[in-house]
Amino acid sequence: MKQRLGILALGCPRNLVDAESLAGRLNYKGYFIVDDMAEAEVALVNTCAFIEEARRESVDAILDLIELKKNGKLKKIIVYGCLAQRYKNLNKELPEVDAFVGTLGLNHEAKRFALTPKHYAYLKICEGCVNSCSYCIIPKIKGKFVSLDEKSIIRKVKDFNREKISELNIIGQDITGFGLDLSGRGSLAVLLGKIIRNAPDIGWIRLLYLNPERISDELLELISSHDQVCKYIDLPIQHINNRILKLMNRKVTKKEIISLIEKIRKVIPGVCLRTSLIVGFPSETDKEFKELLSFVREVKFERLGAFIYSREKETPAYSFKGQVSRRLKQSRFDIIMAEQQKVATAVNSKFLGKSVRVLIEEKQDGAYIGRSQADAPEVDGLVYVNARRPLKEGEFAEVRITDTLEYDLVGEAVQ
Repeated sequence: MKQRLGILALGCPRNLVDAESLAGRLNYKGYFIVDDMAEAEVALVNTCAFIEEARRESVDAILDLIELKKNGKLKKIIVYGCLAQRYKNLNKELPEVDAFVGTLGLNHEAKRFALTPKHYAYLKICEGCVNSCSYCIIPKIKGKFVSLDEKSIIRKVKDFNREKISELNIIGQDITGFGLDLSGRGSLAVLLGKIIRNAPDIGWIRLLYLNPERISDELLELISSHDQVCKYIDLPIQHINNRILKLMNRKVTKKEIISLIEKIRKVIPGVCLRTSLIVGFPSETDKEFKELLSFVREVKFERLGAFIYSREKETPAYSFKGQVSRRLKQSRFDIIMAEQQKVATAVNSKFLGKSVRVLIEEKQDGAYIGRSQADAPEVDGLVYVNARRPLKEGEFAEVRITDTLEYDLVGEAVQ
């Protein structure tokens, strides 16, 4: 009888792709993958160790699995991924875990076992990071930057195209670095052109995590000129003050960021700009924080996420002077997110009465939940859809917006 295997993927979608690859291999070897961990005999948890909050989530998940094992519901627990890679003595602190395995490299051949809903998928095109941001531990955990070879990427794209998935999300720690290790220069735009040509039956293609340092005019033109590519730019800037950017070892200035944003909005009309920020970086002054706050207020990012600076050992920023108190960091985070809430409310109000193409995710409480092109899976807002006819998961529907919320939209499916 096949052993029942439960898989828990924590952290980012890149971890989810690793989990899908490993699940595919184990399923091929004879394991039966179950959805409910309570039904599993073996638990496999892919951990995250990027920041303190992620580590805490990973440890809490492991402790929950240990309780299941103590109660006789699990026979084995296997922990792998970033937490196991970063901390080599976990076997002493968590002796109930049967095995610790580090991070996986890019997998070229393993058959994917989908852990996402059937209508969308993630395709990881690179591993590691070409940047050396002073606050980030990822390069030490993941190692040097590696691009997946183009042949493997296109083969995977063709597989997704045969499945006629509704949305393909192209991901990596920094996908604008694709090709740097192969040819010495970034070639994301060239790759995207080939992906488009090999994906005629995929509804949306979304690019996630574009470093502002390497966004080319060619890439922007490609996004603008193909309806299939989501008009969605995920542009993590982290801060806007030049002194803080330099301390973070970010290779762009405030002037360059503003110029890039203006160019993006000019080349791609109606684009959704998402960014991420770090508040409470060491030595960040009130004046520098207010500069960031004013920037958020003026630029009006359609989507924005903020992180409280996490002091990570083995990073240069760990030893920086002027570490900001936890209380002040939390206060700055709350202020930024309160401001973005106002921005998001104003952005959403512009959709009232307009028709939006929506990807239907599921039915819930008599209505449907979907996402617009401006909403990436799991991280952005939703569209709540009322419909007089049945809608299917993975279907695209034209929806007239009848109400707007702070981060979400409400609408009626056009018959």
